[in-house]
Amino acid sequence: MDRSAARGREDDDHENRGYQRLFGDDGLTFGTGFPLTGTNREAPAIDDELRLAKHAESIGFHGLWARDVPTYWPKFRDAGQTYDTWPWLSHVAAHTDDIALGTASIVLTLRHPLHVAKSAATVDRLSDGRLVLGVASGDRDPEYDAFGVDRDERSELFRERVETLRTVWRDDYPDIEGRWGSLDGELDVVPKPTAGTVPLLPTGYARQSREWIAEHGDGWLFYHLPERTLEDYVSDWRDAAGGKPFAMAAQFELADDPAAEPEPIHQGYRAGLEWVREYVADLERLGVDHLIVGLRNDDREAALSRFADEIIAAR
Repeated sequence: MDRSAARGREDDDHENRGYQRLFGDDGLTFGTGFPLTGTNREAPAIDDELRLAKHAESIGFHGLWARDVPTYWPKFRDAGQTYDTWPWLSHVAAHTDDIALGTASIVLTLRHPLHVAKSAATVDRLSDGRLVLGVASGDRDPEYDAFGVDRDERSELFRERVETLRTVWRDDYPDIEGRWGSLDGELDVVPKPTAGTVPLLPTGYARQSREWIAEHGDGWLFYHLPERTLEDYVSDWRDAAGGKPFAMAAQFELADDPAAEPEPIHQGYRAGLEWVREYVADLERLGVDHLIVGLRNDDREAALSRFADEIIAAR
């Protein structure tokens, strides 16, 4: 199937501004993720994060992504941006204009779906339709006990919550029930999203089949993969999902020498801009639609500018 033609048909159903910003054109777009300062074990400086967020928007990045890390587990050495996802993205929305705001990703198994539905629709409204929702089943074992969730039920809980979100966003006074509780048509969940739904991007496999993700998701968000593996994943995704977008995340440390060859780092590479430019071109050739760029350099503002000048603007 022709990717751009299929995308055009599907975009008719996605008037959400964030989704259009990320996937509305036939070509690779770029995002970056909080904490932009790199401070991820304690609360980062809010003013510094907002300054970098506004800088990323001004130099051509298409999306800003916030992770959902309910509790800090030292074994992971990572608390995300530490601030809760919903108020944080509301604050970012108030300080930006057009850039998409994404979650990467909300742990649906640990959150009550009615809270998620209301919070996401609220951020979507406050940002004038810029929210895109990455959703996940979770990967930090101690959190399931902390929230009283049976980790063996993650697969079913994830599917149930996706169905619940779609239903309460779509229907007035819905009639639906699940392990979370029930609605019998006497209560409504408001506000409703700007475009009737918030786009959902299952992250990784979320303990589902690729076919289920293709049917129920508005795209697929994945982690960094070796290029040969990525080629197979994107090809299989196109077979299952047609023109629905494929997004991925990767980490980079930009070397001072533009010609530096790549060295593996966690979830990405340390490399010169010449190699990074070729790598990004390969991603687009393989059919990746959006790349969430994590930059490991000490001077994050300079690294964002270098990436924007040499990769985004040069395309």
